[in-house]
Amino acid sequence: MSTPRVGVLALQGDTREHLAALHEAGAEASTVRRLGELDAVDALVIPGGESTAMSHLLREFELLEPLRARLAEGMPAYGSCAGMILLASEILDAGVAGRAAVPLSGIDMTVRRNAFGRQVDSFEEELTFGGIAGPVHAVFIRAPWVERVGDEVEVLARAGEHIVAVRQGRRLATSFHPEMTGDRRVHRLFVDMVTGRA
Repeated sequence: MSTPRVGVLALQGDTREHLAALHEAGAEASTVRRLGELDAVDALVIPGGESTAMSHLLREFELLEPLRARLAEGMPAYGSCAGMILLASEILDAGVAGRAAVPLSGIDMTVRRNAFGRQVDSFEEELTFGGIAGPVHAVFIRAPWVERVGDEVEVLARAGEHIVAVRQGRRLATSFHPEMTGDRRVHRLFVDMVTGRA
């Protein structure tokens, strides 16, 4: 696969920034709002945003079960912030019943929503990131962290003692927003995962 077709779930969140980062990382990037658009891509990015709102919109747009099915079939996926939450197999503090964030079970992990605090607790940090040379500048906004990983999940980065980036096969998740910086190395790593080069 020379140029992978990577969709960005465009129901809510920072879609434009991910599209630009994927283009720069060598992918053919497009938005995904409908089933036909999901069927047309090789991989999917689930951006930051609000995980309970995104879960509601996945149901409204009748994408929840088709997306779960594509993930079960092995579709590569990358989730940042809210996307990390949705890719989890278990979500702590998922929200009130009827409006809770819904786990897609793309990565065998337990994620805690808003673990680093509210919007005012947002911060930036330089991280050591497995598979990427040199520090990665990470922007955390109402960010989750990972409390448990399964045996097949590789921890790629930590902020202090907390896990903030993981990989399982051709699935990647970060609790921070690499699309908000000019650094495309995380997106390039994901594109390489999709094509089998990483």
